[in-house]
This record gives sequence, C-alpha cells and structure tokens, in this order.
Amino acid sequence: MKTAYPIILTPTELGYMVYVPDLDINTEGRDIADAIEMASDAIGLWGITRQDMGRGIPEATEALPECRDGEITAFAVVDFDAYRKANDMRTVRKNVTLPGYLNDLAEKAGLNFSRVLQEALKEKLSVN
Repeated sequence: MKTAYPIILTPTELGYMVYVPDLDINTEGRDIADAIEMASDAIGLWGITRQDMGRGIPEATEALPECRDGEITAFAVVDFDAYRKANDMRTVRKNVTLPGYLNDLAEKAGLNFSRVLQEALKEKLSVN
C-alpha cells in the first residue's frame, strides 16, 4: 500500500535538503524531482529497517507542515512492500535434494549450485 509522507525541501547551494518531519530523517537531492525521489528512498529504507527491528512505522501526517520563506512542502510517496521487494538482498539458506548423478555432473562441471537455483527460480517466476 502506498503512503504519502509530508516533506520540507530547503534550497541549498547544491540543490535541496529534505526533511521528513513524521520520521525525523533528512536526505538531499540535486533538484526538486531528485529530492522527492531521494525522500521516498530514505523513507522506504527507514521503514523496512524499522520493520526488521520489530518496530512499527508511524502513520503519515495528512497535512503539509508549516514552512519558512523559501522552503517548499510536498509529499513523498512510498510503498513499503514494493520497496522491500526491490531492495531486500539478504540471503536465505535452503537445503535441496537432487539425484546423485546430477550432483556429480554439476560438481564436475564446476557449477555454482546457488547461482543455478537462483537463475532457474527467476526464469520460472518471470523475475528479471
């Protein structure tokens, strides 16, 4: 599910500094579009890290925050489930069973069993 968090963009010499008040985190971007994208990325990373630690993710405030002269308010959108799928590269150990002759042939050929299994799963599941 997508969530929109309010952000404050402050112009700097190199672009924009971004503050996410609901989460008390900062990031930056070269221009407004990059700053909003970086905010979404920072929120996604922060959120899945909280989940991994067994903590909840605070609800997003629905209203834009007050800002000072020169600052811009906007919303950064993130889908935590999609973010996790796209960025979670942790590995999981699996035991597999296969016929002895295939094991012998694969070892003689110097195949990496993990790589072959990953490639086969990606092909079977139509994952890039």
